[in-house]
Amino acid sequence: MDMHTLTRSLIAKNDSKIVMLVADGLGGLPMKPGGKTELETANTPNLDRIAAGAVQGASIPVKPGIAPGSGPGHLGLFGYDPLQYQIGRGALEATGIGFPLQAGDVALRCNFCTLGTDGNITDRRAGRISSEESAPIAISLRQIEIEGVEIFVEPVKEHRFVVVFRGPGLGGEVNDTDPQAVGVPPLDPVARDAASQKTAEVAREFLRQARELLRDQPKANYHTMRGFAAKPDMPSYEEVYGLRAAAIAVYPMYKGLAHLVGMKIVGQANTLAEQIDTLEQAWQDYDFFFIHFKYTDSTGEDGNFAEKVKRIEELDAILPRIEKLSPTVLIVTGDHSTPSFLKGHSWHPV
Repeated sequence: MDMHTLTRSLIAKNDSKIVMLVADGLGGLPMKPGGKTELETANTPNLDRIAAGAVQGASIPVKPGIAPGSGPGHLGLFGYDPLQYQIGRGALEATGIGFPLQAGDVALRCNFCTLGTDGNITDRRAGRISSEESAPIAISLRQIEIEGVEIFVEPVKEHRFVVVFRGPGLGGEVNDTDPQAVGVPPLDPVARDAASQKTAEVAREFLRQARELLRDQPKANYHTMRGFAAKPDMPSYEEVYGLRAAAIAVYPMYKGLAHLVGMKIVGQANTLAEQIDTLEQAWQDYDFFFIHFKYTDSTGEDGNFAEKVKRIEELDAILPRIEKLSPTVLIVTGDHSTPSFLKGHSWHPV
């Protein structure tokens, strides 16, 4: 008997209210031996008080030694085996911005980046270019044409945009082109199976044309491709847990992930305070609330220890508003570790 078959058999409807507040990339490391992590450094009186009367623990999001992406990390928190349900980032991003993926489509998440004159990446996120700057650049890529394939390009946030390839004979098993490092060139999109060979060829041609179009951009003069993926088929949250679930997120990828497991996306919040406003307004309509806080992750990726500490303190300060609603269960957790010391996701428990 698998886990979801078991949970279906145990469902008993009641009036419980569950809030899961996920601080993305919450886990960290000291900047020097013997030092404190970001969470240990932060002034968190509310978290400290809640923890004193709560069950505490550290989780391994996927498997020991694996540095997970946010998708697998969140799937594990939601109660879905991330090894069984492997969802590419492209499908998450596309779904998160409301793009109507069709069977046979291949979606990918792209990041604008900066290339030096030697062809090596100098900034993987194009200086965290603003959404206002990046959107028209992404839209300019809509002029790319490749025979036999329909191409959709949609801006997302900051350096991120989505590309969807639509046509016969496309597979989603293609390697990322982001080397996850600076000082090296982007990787080539390589198919992992024969069914995805056409997708890899289309991706290479898209990159070739994009490089010409972006050549004169001062920051976003190229882009990488991540998370090639077809539309996944997953059981809904209400089906396997009997919970009417709502997601309150700012970034499209997390809206997309929540949508794929059947959560209702509520509100149009852009700040943590606005997310709690949405929680208060939707309180009577749902049983389970997923609230996503991104900035503990992005500050860790930037290697900004002090700013990550501030973001943890921002999260702590909002907790009394959630407590005032008297949830039956309040979960405060992270989906993975993003130590400022490493400037990226790590395998450490969170």
